[in-house]
Amino acid sequence: MYRARALRPAAPRRFGRGFASASTVDLIKMAFDLSKVRNIGISAHIDSGKTTLTERILFYTNRIHAIHEVRGKDGVGAKMDSMDLEREKGITIQSAATYCFWKDFHINIIDTPGHVDFTIEVERSLRVLDGAILVLCGVAGVQSQSFTVDRQMRRYGVPRIAFVNKLDRAGANPYNVAKSIREKLNLNAVMIQIPIGAEDKFEGIIDLVGMKANYFEGEGGKDVVEKPIPADYVAKANEAREAMLDAVSMFSDELMEKMLEGEVGTDPATIAIVEKAIRTGTISNKLVPVCMGSAYRNKGVQVLLDNVGRYLPTPPEKENLAINKATGEKFPVKLDPKAPLITLAFKLVDDRYGQLTYIRVYQGTLRKGDMIFNQRTGQKVKVGRIVRMHSDEMEDITGVEAGDICALFGVECASGDTFTDGTIEASMESMFVPEPVIKMAIKPKDSKASNNLGKALNRFSKEDPTFRTYLDKESNETIIAGMGELHLEVYIERMKREYAVEVEAGKPQVAYRETIQQRAEFNYLHKKQTGGSGQFGRVLGYIEPPEPKEDGTIPEFEYEWKVVGGNIPTEFQTSIEKGFKTSTAKGRLIGFPVVNLRVVITDGASHAVDSSDNAFQAAARGAFRQAYPLARPVILEPIMKLAVEGPGEFSGAIMRTINQRRGMIIGSSEEDGFARVEADVPLAEMFGYSTVLRSATQGKAEFSMEFSKYAPVPPEVGKQLREEFGSKLVVDDEE
Repeated sequence: MYRARALRPAAPRRFGRGFASASTVDLIKMAFDLSKVRNIGISAHIDSGKTTLTERILFYTNRIHAIHEVRGKDGVGAKMDSMDLEREKGITIQSAATYCFWKDFHINIIDTPGHVDFTIEVERSLRVLDGAILVLCGVAGVQSQSFTVDRQMRRYGVPRIAFVNKLDRAGANPYNVAKSIREKLNLNAVMIQIPIGAEDKFEGIIDLVGMKANYFEGEGGKDVVEKPIPADYVAKANEAREAMLDAVSMFSDELMEKMLEGEVGTDPATIAIVEKAIRTGTISNKLVPVCMGSAYRNKGVQVLLDNVGRYLPTPPEKENLAINKATGEKFPVKLDPKAPLITLAFKLVDDRYGQLTYIRVYQGTLRKGDMIFNQRTGQKVKVGRIVRMHSDEMEDITGVEAGDICALFGVECASGDTFTDGTIEASMESMFVPEPVIKMAIKPKDSKASNNLGKALNRFSKEDPTFRTYLDKESNETIIAGMGELHLEVYIERMKREYAVEVEAGKPQVAYRETIQQRAEFNYLHKKQTGGSGQFGRVLGYIEPPEPKEDGTIPEFEYEWKVVGGNIPTEFQTSIEKGFKTSTAKGRLIGFPVVNLRVVITDGASHAVDSSDNAFQAAARGAFRQAYPLARPVILEPIMKLAVEGPGEFSGAIMRTINQRRGMIIGSSEEDGFARVEADVPLAEMFGYSTVLRSATQGKAEFSMEFSKYAPVPPEVGKQLREEFGSKLVVDDEE
């Protein structure tokens, strides 16, 4: 439930380390100075401390007045984990938005999940953000989900600062983490801080730009105390600063000249040159500043906030493109409040009180009472309420300008819709949505709850593009599909809590696919006469695996028309294509979709009276049935990239659990008594793996996995699947 709160003039409030006295309206106006706006996300591998870091940021910026932990004993939990399920499980399930003020900066923050099952929350958040904080565990360093988050940041060109967290933990080594960022993520990671002390003796950090030591004292570490660098760290700090300046000077000719002259001191003018160089490298995505700290121990967070303001881009510094609907051409949006309005709806939350739509305003100004137009549906809607989000709380505002993030209440749309003021026909590029890899059948335990089940499924599929639901026509069962077991378990639990619907869930079903391995020709005649005009259509051609694209991906479906001489009128070209596409929806091996198929039509025949759209669709379906068994069809299964981490003493046991699941180990390492094993494993073999892993490692190992690719199943597995699903074809496994 969202709690609405009217805004009142605020009492004098402390922002960062200074004081400001302003009304709430004045604070909102601060956001419109775009040079002081930062739209950032906090992303990382699961359990790296993202939500803990956000909690400290809110505390130091006075958005909350007490710190609560993710699994707090007081039963309150972290502010950004507003769902009961999040607090119980100690993980972030939904991305949560808030805003705060640090010194004179207005910072919009989105805290994202770390678990790969909820990766769409990270995807759509990074789509609308200008910068990000990549959080890494000081012990584990770059982990499996770190790779995923890095790919997502690269996809949307999001500059980032790395924050090496948990430096108070045993085995923490920020130097190794920075090295792994460079080697594993191929990023130009440059340490701009080094720690004072390590593990349980971690005391503070040394700022290499200004060459000063920062300690965090007082209640909750609120007081940042600057002191001279300890004598036993001076040599190490000088060495680290030289390495930093050498890397940073690549982005500043002025700094390069000073280095050649040996004049890189710590006077304000020189520091400004160094900071400008770091900012240039960061915004161009050619440099990643590495910061240090321990959010749980309240160390390093305020300095990280300083660096967010210094080094991450303002909205105008991050190029965003819109698409002209008339011409299809892309053009950069103008961060101008007077330009025609363009906004993107990137996240929906739909409950009994209506739909809450999170939007990013890219161009123009949006005010309460304005009429806006949905570029996908053409519908216009009146903006009744604009709010800023503070986790699960809404704070009313009267308007919002280009470069800002807010939410609209009561506006119907879908995730990824673009709204304008009607004076421009344009849409923003939407976000990448991965396909579900797992599904299961569900049915309500109580037949009276069917209506509520329908409401729950409609809401969840609307909110989450990776959660799909449909009715299986053959079994008449309700099917839900998602990104993993945890993904579906969470939604089943939410059905129970939010809609009072208890469901019986079937065994999770892997989303298999079918494909072909060789070229096969067809020559099919569809001829039917039942009195009056009949049906006639003949198609000749072949099906084959398509060639990979330049980026290495293989098209799911390609269609080519090579008919010459007019034997088939061109008006039936799309009819034949539609017939083949219909056939690929359900393959003939085990009834799953057929992918990676190229259809080429070379010839055919038609009848002046009996040929029609339906006739050529039927001919295409018949041609597919004719050629498919000859093309050596094979079943594809989803392969997951698995990463298991735990004490080195259990590395052998971990590998055994993987080998028992048809896994292929692709890498293993052991550092400071900490083992990491990476493997490709079929999703079908991973159900119940968490229990097996806990048993094999005394509960000391953890794993994460994400979809990697589809690959053919082994012959014996294929035979079992055909028997299980009742295959319509006999396939020679020896071929």
